[in-house]
Amino acid sequence: MPKVAVLTNDLQYEFTYKISKSPEELEEKLTKFNEFLNGIRNLNHQVIHLQLINDPNDPAVQKRYKNREGGIPALAGRPENQILKTISHPSDIVVVKGRDTGFYNNDLDGILKKLGVNSVIVTGLQTHVCVQTTAADAYFRGYNVWVPSDGVFAPSIDDTNRALEWLANYCATVASSSEILALLEKQDDLLERS
Repeated sequence: MPKVAVLTNDLQYEFTYKISKSPEELEEKLTKFNEFLNGIRNLNHQVIHLQLINDPNDPAVQKRYKNREGGIPALAGRPENQILKTISHPSDIVVVKGRDTGFYNNDLDGILKKLGVNSVIVTGLQTHVCVQTTAADAYFRGYNVWVPSDGVFAPSIDDTNRALEWLANYCATVASSSEILALLEKQDDLLERS
């Protein structure tokens, strides 16, 4: 049973521009990120992709996107809303979420408990929104939370840096993906750093 699960947030085709608008830089970042995910899989831990699906009838969604050019993003059934094939693997689990936090109105907590997960590594988009809220929510539920500084993305490096500082001071251990993998190669769980 895995004691650790990576939670990716919103790594869907329609949001790749938030990682990078440069195709070369996007490929470079996703290749490095996928190396991290493969390392996690090779150590027999779980990868869970949190897929944002907005409900167009939800008043909160309508309010949030009422002035957005192009309308409401992340609607069910659209091909651009799928998890990126370059980072997905048949052993991964996909959990749909309808809000910024990965724990909103779904069974993510139940899935993690059933798997015996103690620690979550929160990754993906956007560092200062979904990563931050998912990490805090995991912390509130008693999980040990880690965030790889090079496995989170936002259009602004300032937003990422602010969020990582907040996470490190509040609810998560922030480290590089290589440091996290090195620790997991020595032990089967991530311990909180003092």
